[in-house]
Amino acid sequence: MARKGENIYKRKDGRWEGRYIKEYRNGKAKYGYVYAPDYAEVKARLKELSAERDKEKEITFQHVSIDWLESIRPRLKEQSVIMYENLLINHLYPEFEARPVESITRKDVVSFINVLLTMGGSNGNGLSPSTVEGVLSVFRRILEYASEYKQCNVIRIEKSLVKQSQKPMRIFSLLEQQKLSNFLTDNLTLTNLGILLCLYTGIRIGEVCALKWEDFSFDEQYLYIHKTMQRIKIKGDPNHKTTVIISDPKSVCSIRRIPIPDNIFKLIISFKRPGNTYFLTGFPNIYIEPRTLQNRFKSVIKSCNLEDANFHALRHTFATRCVELGFDVKSLSEILGHASINITLNRYVHPSMETKQKNMNILSDLITVR
Repeated sequence: MARKGENIYKRKDGRWEGRYIKEYRNGKAKYGYVYAPDYAEVKARLKELSAERDKEKEITFQHVSIDWLESIRPRLKEQSVIMYENLLINHLYPEFEARPVESITRKDVVSFINVLLTMGGSNGNGLSPSTVEGVLSVFRRILEYASEYKQCNVIRIEKSLVKQSQKPMRIFSLLEQQKLSNFLTDNLTLTNLGILLCLYTGIRIGEVCALKWEDFSFDEQYLYIHKTMQRIKIKGDPNHKTTVIISDPKSVCSIRRIPIPDNIFKLIISFKRPGNTYFLTGFPNIYIEPRTLQNRFKSVIKSCNLEDANFHALRHTFATRCVELGFDVKSLSEILGHASINITLNRYVHPSMETKQKNMNILSDLITVR
């Protein structure tokens, strides 16, 4: 006979049986059983199991984040693992490390966002909206993992919690591009040749820094992009030190062959170095890292008396000029290393003021001035 409300029964063989819910599947309870020669022992065992289940419900954010990262580690590149670990250590753990994931509320998340935006970062001046969205993206994925694989009842973090204003992209005008091209060709060095190559191929700063002379096909006049260079934070370093790494690009689409314009190719041939050397230095063991190249580019911009721009403006300018010239967008998308045409159109292709003026002037034909 069962003890009321306890799910403990005495069996015909004389033993006592206790029943408990192990889990829920598709809304239905799945039961487990314990057995003992007396009632007290069964009850004690059920109590232990209940405590264990309660403890599991109190699983902390740190435990979930560790399991989540381990589950995706085989699919990640080294720099991605380090980036996630630093993001957890620097931003998420200080606030949520020991918190049970089921206790995190939407109010906690909103408060966390406000702190990051106003006081986040090493200088305490706040992080940019895009950086905060990056933190939230990882936060979101960890909670989704907790829900799916740990059966935790967690909140859902919406993708619209951080308002990001669209910054105007810096694109060189035709006049500015001509000034820049003239300065680079008049003061030609390997570094300036690299800047010129980026302006007329759209490759990224990390890609040109990792480029070697063996990546050029001098027979077929194309450039093979298959490596990138970046500076990343050293995991767990209390002084926030960084190191430079060279690795495969983050996506398969970024591995590509790019035809080189004739005039740029002639300049490249005139500087040809041994295949195992870096393109920007001509040495096998000496490279120029992205931060250094960015600084040199800033000096070039200043020497040309141009409005300030970062290195990525070269890529924006290349894509924009290609579209203005009627370049096939599918080909352009592949040259830029994008996964789809939409990314090319929405992110990098922006009509210049010259193009807007030209299009607006078409309307003049409809107006008769008397």
